[in-house]
Amino acid sequence: MLPEQTNPTGGAVDAPTSDAAHPPVTGYRILLPSEWAQVPLRHGTEEAVRSILADAYARIPSDAPTDKVNPYKRELERRFRASIAHAQKTKALDLYLPVKPMGGDFNLGASILVSESLVPRPSGRPQGASEPAEVAVQLLARDGVEDADLSSGEIDDALAVRREHVSKAAAKNGADLPSRRVEYIVSVPDDPDRWFVAAFSTVGGGDPRDELADALVEWFDAVMANFRWIRG
Repeated sequence: MLPEQTNPTGGAVDAPTSDAAHPPVTGYRILLPSEWAQVPLRHGTEEAVRSILADAYARIPSDAPTDKVNPYKRELERRFRASIAHAQKTKALDLYLPVKPMGGDFNLGASILVSESLVPRPSGRPQGASEPAEVAVQLLARDGVEDADLSSGEIDDALAVRREHVSKAAAKNGADLPSRRVEYIVSVPDDPDRWFVAAFSTVGGGDPRDELADALVEWFDAVMANFRWIRG
């Protein structure tokens, strides 16, 4: 998968072999409010970061005192770049952040991380031999998360497995607060060994089980309900 900037927000995927009657999947599209911005993590990252920061700086009142503005800018850039650096360590494709939330404050309390996962096929095993749902659960079990809520269904005619759990704070990984996490892992059509992964994270209002976190999780579920593949 290779990220691309589109409106609505989306990215591109490597197209599997297909025929004219069944156009191959070449990307994905998710609908996000204008307050959210896409940061591609493999190509064009620095350009996106500079653009987002410049936009944030432009919203600072022109009469704000310099002795307060400059430290704010430095801390804003530090936090923002730290989030990007952490996301890049995961070898993900795209990071989406609410850079212009209601109220005008720059808030990194929620994010959507898009990546792909490939299932290595052992020698002699035909493509797609394993049950897709079984493979999806195995992928989600790689990180050892326990006591997660799991469910499955279809998104745009593709198998999807949803996992929700609360992740503990881990300061060494840049997570100073516990977070509520919802992950969707979706089978890429016509390519049984490739999976699309969208991982949402929020700290809510400081408690990952509070009403704000609940509302944001419902919002992300609605975003994924409207997820669509780009074909052809």
